[in-house]
Amino acid sequence: MVRFLLALLLLVTPAAAHATDAGWALLRDGGHVVLLRHAMVTGTADPANFDIAKCPTQLNLSARGQQQASRIGALFAARAAPIERVLSSRYCRCLDTARIAFEAEPEPFAPLDLLKTDPAEKAAQLAAVMTEIRGYSGSDNLVLVTHLENIVALTGVSPREGEAVVVEPQGDGLRVLGRVTF
Repeated sequence: MVRFLLALLLLVTPAAAHATDAGWALLRDGGHVVLLRHAMVTGTADPANFDIAKCPTQLNLSARGQQQASRIGALFAARAAPIERVLSSRYCRCLDTARIAFEAEPEPFAPLDLLKTDPAEKAAQLAAVMTEIRGYSGSDNLVLVTHLENIVALTGVSPREGEAVVVEPQGDGLRVLGRVTF
């Protein structure tokens, strides 16, 4: 059993590295949309006293998350992946990920906030994000910093904290072109 698990691990590891290399190749070319899940946080759920305007009432980046966000920015620079705009959820963990990684103030974009539970509001949120993605035609990359639930709803992909998913519009949805792990 141990040999089987080791063999499986060896098969999966090169695939992840290849996926990351392919993602970087896309980003170096520019003109792509990146869904970036916020970096690592301090817990698993926002406190009961959550207030979007007050960071102490939210889950925030952990020390490892701050380091991860810094590494994201350093790798974007080292890999010559040009950034045109950064839009972010209004949650502090997303805004801070963007600020640390890209050393600039991101544009808060409410549709990137955690998805609403009401189906109509959720659909409107996702439609607004899709409109932004479909309307993008820049020569550099557009980065959208958001949450796991949002990326899953848009792509069916479940990224790790701090993972980037490169997408393009396809039909009514999005096609995943590549992924980059940090």
